Amino acid sequence: MKPPGTSLLGPGLRHVFVRDMVVSASVGIYPHEHRDRQRVRINVDLAVIDDNALAGQMVGADELARVVNYEKIVASVRAIAGSGHIRLVETMAERIAEACLVDTRVRIARIRVEKLDIFADAESAGVEVERQQPDA
Repeated sequence: MKPPGTSLLGPGLRHVFVRDMVVSASVGIYPHEHRDRQRVRINVDLAVIDDNALAGQMVGADELARVVNYEKIVASVRAIAGSGHIRLVETMAERIAEACLVDTRVRIARIRVEKLDIFADAESAGVEVERQQPDA
């Protein structure tokens, strides 16, 4: 994930994020990864259209309906992690991005998936994918 302040913020965009979510998942190509669940860290960063900013308003209505709800993002990540075995962390990241892009206000989804207990001498190994709406 890019550090705060270095992302793709532009006029009329906001970033909605979930950082360092750790879930238990069945992911990997080796027999022990099929048998045993492992800790996976997920980061989600969504570039979301902010209609109020596009209309020149500094502050919009204080209503949940006008924003992308990060509780739904977390629920989607949990559902994907618990949906059965996934061979590749790339596939897991792509599925999470696809779930986030269902909301058409989400223009860009950047997803990082990291296996935390793979190498004794590395904190993690994984992948980051970026997907966008087809018309973006």
